[in-house]
Amino acid sequence: MVHVDPRAALADAAAHRGESLAALSRLIGRNAAYLQQFVTRGSPRLLAERDRGILAAYLAIDEALLGAPPSGSAASPLVPVPRLDALVSAGPGALVDADRATGTEALDPAVLRRLGVRMADASIVTARGESMLPTIADGDELLVNQADRAIGTGGIFVARLDGALVVKRLSRSDAGVRIISDNPAYPPLERADLDVIGRVVRLTRQPK
Repeated sequence: MVHVDPRAALADAAAHRGESLAALSRLIGRNAAYLQQFVTRGSPRLLAERDRGILAAYLAIDEALLGAPPSGSAASPLVPVPRLDALVSAGPGALVDADRATGTEALDPAVLRRLGVRMADASIVTARGESMLPTIADGDELLVNQADRAIGTGGIFVARLDGALVVKRLSRSDAGVRIISDNPAYPPLERADLDVIGRVVRLTRQPK
């Protein structure tokens, strides 16, 4: 068996996709230097299971390249995850009358387990707009954990803002909730409260 260094594999995959390590760090909810330190200094020594799963799915590579242990068990049957009839805006808010399922997408239950998502709490929505570039692009598909609405530690969430669905980076602030776009052309907002739908736990970029 050929050993692959997860640090080199991550750096190569990021370069192939034209993604910076800082942007990938933000994708997994870490500080901008997190993956740079992993690649150049070996800190952390191993990627967390959740981080590894998100990065492997986003970069379209085998998770084993990032340090996942080999699995000798048979593959589990795929499970249906509802695809919601809603576009979550990465720009101006997408107004919707209701968030209802129009179909399903079959996912490996092992992926949901690695991401810490119960099947009953998982849903898939599509992002529109450019305010979350470079992290989230127009047309990206987002896997949302609707059971995780706690924004105390920060992260990327789908939320309802002034009656519109948006995908933004959220964190707590003295005023309540700080709403941040990764694209610096879009200024942050402050709200006393916000209707959080769920945390984005995986992003799938569609080929152009």
